[in-house]
Amino acid sequence: MIETEIRMLLAAPALGEGAPSRAAIEHTLTAGYARAMALEAEQGRLRRRMTDLAVSAADGEVESHASELRSHAARLHASERELLQLRELIAALRTRAAQARAA
Repeated sequence: MIETEIRMLLAAPALGEGAPSRAAIEHTLTAGYARAMALEAEQGRLRRRMTDLAVSAADGEVESHASELRSHAARLHASERELLQLRELIAALRTRAAQARAA
């Protein structure tokens, strides 16, 4: 999981022995950005599907879509939390990358 990789890099020494290479940091940053984009895309799909379900519910199909709507809402909420945490980790790793570039 990319979050674990980022945490490991952040826990490592910034400089000297045991410090991750600049390439490792940059690679992990790229993977983090890709994961963030995937989460954003998933959120967009969930929101569109929820909108479709809400429109169907307005047309009188409430019972048949309520369970799916609840499921998507829970997934959306979890995805939003994950993205927020990932963005915080990416910001910290971006700072570490800047330090590695400066060294």
